[in-house]
Amino acid sequence: MNAPYTIVGGGAIGGTIAFHLARGGHEVLLVDADPAHVAAVRRDGLVLRRAGGDEHVRLGAATPEEADGPLHRVLLCVKSQATAGAAAWIAPRLDPGGHVVSVQNGLNEQLIAEYVGAERVVGSFVNIFADVVEPGVVRDGGPGAFVIGELDGRPSERVDRLVADLAGLGAKATGNIGGHLWAKLGFGAMLSATALADAPMADLIDRHRPLMHALVAEVFAVAGGLGLRLEPFDAFDAAAYAPGAPERAREEATDRLTAWLRTQPKDRSGIWRDIAVRRRPIEVHEHYRPVLARAGSDGTPVPLLRGLLARLADVEAGRAPMSEDHLTELGKAV
Repeated sequence: MNAPYTIVGGGAIGGTIAFHLARGGHEVLLVDADPAHVAAVRRDGLVLRRAGGDEHVRLGAATPEEADGPLHRVLLCVKSQATAGAAAWIAPRLDPGGHVVSVQNGLNEQLIAEYVGAERVVGSFVNIFADVVEPGVVRDGGPGAFVIGELDGRPSERVDRLVADLAGLGAKATGNIGGHLWAKLGFGAMLSATALADAPMADLIDRHRPLMHALVAEVFAVAGGLGLRLEPFDAFDAAAYAPGAPERAREEATDRLTAWLRTQPKDRSGIWRDIAVRRRPIEVHEHYRPVLARAGSDGTPVPLLRGLLARLADVEAGRAPMSEDHLTELGKAV
């Protein structure tokens, strides 16, 4: 089966992107490992559930066993822990002139490059709050940042085409994809912390501000060793959370961030949902593995981040209950 766009991973992000590409008139093949999801898309189309009602589009859908190459423009949208397996599946099917866009959380580009070559990898940053609520149905999470760029920062025709084709999602080009990805890792540390308790993200960030600020500062201290310019996105002002930023700037930035989060239809993170609802492995540990490795090599202390990840592992495995007490205990070290 051959399609100009192949979306590998039809979950919240992949499903949302596939919907908008198909709605924009592009030929799309959605490849997902869940046979029930694939069957529902084939039968009823892909559904985007919005407050005003469901919207449907028709597109191709297949499991990895059914799909074949050549693949031309691949948007890789799987969880970080599934990156290696997906990249290994893509590599022998990728057209010589094709490329893979990592539309994922975390830092997965280097791993993908090991399978397909760095020249065929494009980076992206996405902050879309969406959920798969049943097979074939993605609940829209509202607009969010979507930025695409070459890993070396150069402008390119393929990035320009991707941005044009994904205009329905507000995609933009960037020459600093690394700055966006590391900024998201800082924001993601806060979201990861909120998954330790069953309460809205905005409320938990608001109630535990010193902890949240310190978590972001640890991640950004590691990023500082890379010489990156951290980029703002949506309501997250990365510069306000950098080490040495004025406390007032952080507080005002958190005021804006929590106010924005309260406007979103999704009030809990995908990490929380994976633990509490789907009961499947979370990807956060993969997100922060390179951060911890870099911190170790640089000698940058990240005790709060390490403590957060340890507590998430305990909650995920059922060794500890989900409770706001985790945030209180972590906050004592700030």
